[in-house]
Amino acid sequence: MGTFDTLRAQLEEQEWPNVYLFKFIVPNDNTHLAQVTALFDANSEISYHHSGTGKYVSLSAKEVMLSAADIIAVYERAALIPGIISL
Repeated sequence: MGTFDTLRAQLEEQEWPNVYLFKFIVPNDNTHLAQVTALFDANSEISYHHSGTGKYVSLSAKEVMLSAADIIAVYERAALIPGIISL
């Protein structure tokens, strides 16, 4: 079973296009923030929340997605970013 098979099955039960909320945690530095932000288009609603120690940033992004496959593609690209945690 693939890494995203369960998520894919859940997403395919929904109607598309639809707004999807992505959540990630990354180390708090410009490189990581730029890499995660680059996963989304200019129309996405992105918010940031810094951890109490300032070492990490949680990033939430709402974006209109056209299909379950498009969402999985974002998670696959995100998995290539060192230190990222996908929620």
